[in-house]
Amino acid sequence: MSSTALEDDSVPGQAAARPGGRTAGEARFDDVPLGEEWHSPLYAMACRQFARAADVLALEDELRTRLLEPRRSLVCNFPARMDNGEVINYTGYRVQHTLAMGPTKGGLRFAPDLGFGECAALAMWMTWKCSLAGLPFGGAKGGVRCDPHALSAGEMERITRRYTAELLPIVGPDMDIPAPDMGTSEREMAWFYDTYSQSVGYSVPAVVTGKPVALGGTIGRHDATGLGVVFSIESAFEELGWSLPESSFVVQGFGNVGSVAARELHARGGKVVAVSDIRGAIANPHGLDIPAVLRWVDEHYYLEGFPDAEPVSGEAMLELDCDVLVPAAREEQITERNADRLKCKLVVEGANGPTTPAADRILSDRGISVVPDILANSGGVIVSYFEWVQSHQKYSWQALEVQERLRTQMRSAYDRVRGAAVELGVDNRTAALASAITHVSEAAKLRAIYP
Repeated sequence: MSSTALEDDSVPGQAAARPGGRTAGEARFDDVPLGEEWHSPLYAMACRQFARAADVLALEDELRTRLLEPRRSLVCNFPARMDNGEVINYTGYRVQHTLAMGPTKGGLRFAPDLGFGECAALAMWMTWKCSLAGLPFGGAKGGVRCDPHALSAGEMERITRRYTAELLPIVGPDMDIPAPDMGTSEREMAWFYDTYSQSVGYSVPAVVTGKPVALGGTIGRHDATGLGVVFSIESAFEELGWSLPESSFVVQGFGNVGSVAARELHARGGKVVAVSDIRGAIANPHGLDIPAVLRWVDEHYYLEGFPDAEPVSGEAMLELDCDVLVPAAREEQITERNADRLKCKLVVEGANGPTTPAADRILSDRGISVVPDILANSGGVIVSYFEWVQSHQKYSWQALEVQERLRTQMRSAYDRVRGAAVELGVDNRTAALASAITHVSEAAKLRAIYP
């Protein structure tokens, strides 16, 4: 799904080889109002969520104006040399939603359909996520429009380093701190860290999080988002009086978030009945052997062909019988087209923006509760904050301490959301946004407007 006004305009044959890249003979034209380049369906969705929470809070117009649109953004077009000697142009983005809270924080996404609007929406959600978790950051998001699966390691390194160089004026350990996201990993963060450090002449480990442990990364950062999803499920189950070993789970997405969530749910006795990746889904109503699934993916890369399970389509998987559905793939997966067919009792959002506002209303009418993304998947940014603090202090914490700190912060955030939901008489998503917006708006109000 392309969530941007910048549609893929590559010439025939070029898109298949280098999605997101352009040769010198190609051009890009946009019919977008000046100053509104980030407008897209996904950004509109983020704005509708903000507006609903702002209405509940009776937020004054000045603060709505200051918090609605991105504060700073950068689009860069840069060349990269391919392994065959060809030079391809790529487009990179970085959007910083608000500077009121301190430095900005957010992932770097490499994807063939990445655009300005997607980055703007994700930056806004990251602001609310950081605020809800009690972190001293505003939200940011960025990345490169490319298909990382079509690129060699050498090509990825050259693209990452050149993109980093383009961001030098607006990133830094106390300005904007990137982290891994879809299509990137600790490998790309190591290249980002080294490129920035080379530019200033000394090592700056706090410029990026999600680094390899050998370069100052935090033990447990890789699992943090998926583990945070499980901590959110545990908090919800405690409130609802449900038992995890007696419950069934469907996990959409088997990447960094989904695979860890499935593994941890299985380890705690939960019955994971279906998982999926970009090629489809596998299901077993008696429960999947998740360690065996993980070994299969290590060997075959995809879930496809795994024995002891039936193949199902990704769309059908969302409608399987289960107690908890964990959408941990992409945005806008639960919509008005399928929300009335879900057979779960609880949705816990491992991905950003997997449920549309229309679907939210349908789920609410059906009595299906949602643990929203800015709460459920905040484990990654929380542990990124721990890594940033450790990089500044030149001191590392042990894995168990990191995990317990993560559990404590996520439990506190869950309790704040549920408290706000009861106090305001609203659903969990609106409560989470209202709690986060209250904190950010207070900071913006105290800092006032300069000059």
